[in-house]
Amino acid sequence: MNREIFGFLVGLGAGAALGILLAPRSGEKTRALIREKANDGAAYMRQRGTEVRDAAGDVIRGSASKVIKNADALKSAVEAGKQAYSESLQS
Repeated sequence: MNREIFGFLVGLGAGAALGILLAPRSGEKTRALIREKANDGAAYMRQRGTEVRDAAGDVIRGSASKVIKNADALKSAVEAGKQAYSESLQS
């Protein structure tokens, strides 16, 4: 990991820890707030995960459809080539 990113993350964690420790709330209220924010974050991540999964499924389905369409076109082109070759041999 890049040293600057690592330093930033360590500083971020230290700042968050100090902010929690020095907050003017009681421990019970602070824990309730942390629990609420963690639940909100988890719900957000579940929602985004579902959206990403659905979007990826749409892309995969669209890509599969294009592959099938192109495979059919290639098959038709190969058959036309075979037919043209057969006809040229008979002439």
